[in-house]
Amino acid sequence: MNMEIRMLVALGIGLILMILLIAKTKLHPVMVLIFVSAGIGVAGGMDIAEIGGVIKNGFGNTLGSIGIVIGFGMMMGQIMEKSGAARVMANTFLKLLGKKNDDLALGITGFVVSIPIFADSGYVILLPLVKAISKATKKSIVTLGFALGMGLLLANVCVPPTPGPLAAAGIFEVNMGLFILFSIAMCLPLIGVSTLCARYFGKKYYRIPGNEEGEFITAKNGDERDDSTEIEREDRELPSALISFMPIIIPLLLIMISSIIGMVYGSGGELPVILKFLNLLGNPIIAVGLGTLAAIYGLVGSTPRNEVMDIMEQGLKGAGMILLVTGAGGALGNIISASGAGDSIAQMLSKSPIPVIVIPFVISAVLRLVQGSGTVAVITAASLTAPILIPMGVNPIFAAFSACIGSQLFAIFNDSFYWLVVRSTGLKTVKEQISAWSFTEFITAFAGLIEILIVNAIFG
Repeated sequence: MNMEIRMLVALGIGLILMILLIAKTKLHPVMVLIFVSAGIGVAGGMDIAEIGGVIKNGFGNTLGSIGIVIGFGMMMGQIMEKSGAARVMANTFLKLLGKKNDDLALGITGFVVSIPIFADSGYVILLPLVKAISKATKKSIVTLGFALGMGLLLANVCVPPTPGPLAAAGIFEVNMGLFILFSIAMCLPLIGVSTLCARYFGKKYYRIPGNEEGEFITAKNGDERDDSTEIEREDRELPSALISFMPIIIPLLLIMISSIIGMVYGSGGELPVILKFLNLLGNPIIAVGLGTLAAIYGLVGSTPRNEVMDIMEQGLKGAGMILLVTGAGGALGNIISASGAGDSIAQMLSKSPIPVIVIPFVISAVLRLVQGSGTVAVITAASLTAPILIPMGVNPIFAAFSACIGSQLFAIFNDSFYWLVVRSTGLKTVKEQISAWSFTEFITAFAGLIEILIVNAIFG
């Protein structure tokens, strides 16, 4: 058996083993990725003395580009969560879009809120708002909860600087500003698709919250309707809308300005000093760091220093797992690249009638189904496919987005967010849960795949 075939066989066995280990054992995905990376290298015939270095370099190089950004982003998100900024954003969109589109407003709110805040946390923060609107308007909490949940998920897995898409963009080595613009443009129609699904299932499974916690009323009562979209007031003072949005607006704007400068002036040539300075500010590390500063001094500026430190440290605790998974995914990708397996698979796929842009989508979908985490699925799928697709000349922006949206194809019981949504909306039977929430995710992700196929056919 020649070296090329041996490596392909080793890679295939390694991927099957990875899925089985994640699904059937108590090993953390980080451990599985590292062990499988080493195993693929050994079985594929790589020099055993070099495998450790390849894993180390892949791990370090991946984290070197995005590790600090993830840390800053986690601190920023924790501050926005504790300060009430997320609720202010929700009220802003509700007022802008009006009482008839409160479900769409919640979807857009979730999309914006989930850029700095994890989807699970964002849903918990905004759930009281969902219940309040459902009680006041008699609109099904299934509609409102689904719309919010899908908005949160789309940003969480598709738009940097959330960890999954940030890692995918780094692994595929794409321009961060362009990827942010592309992801937002691709996700906006998907918010509309998921809102339509939410409205359909809200009618099919009508629920409104009762007076007791966990109680739901299923009988419609059209006579009692209050079209108010005001969020119930809190005892604490909430920040202004401008200050609440600033931590998100600042880094996104700076990164995009830097990307525009790069497109206009290219990589060569001497830039004026002001443009060099803007390029520096648009570096993702600096940009997200400035957004975090805006959150510190704008949202918790009057809070005692020790409390602010505690809030940021809570955010950093959640960053540990993301950083390790990201680095481990980079290690696996480096093994595939260094071994030559990526080039071999690329040559095989180039002769296949299957659109190669679908491959990251499929791998990501399978991994999400197996182990439940969308972030892990995105990072792993990107790490596996980047060494294969980049040599083929596939547009890396499209490929990275394919890995991102594929992670939303289907959710089942191993997904914590699945339980948050179905329990909070009163869907108690497995049939209701899967036919409603899981199918909403499926339709939205499938619509995203169609988008990718269309843009890839035109511009790829």
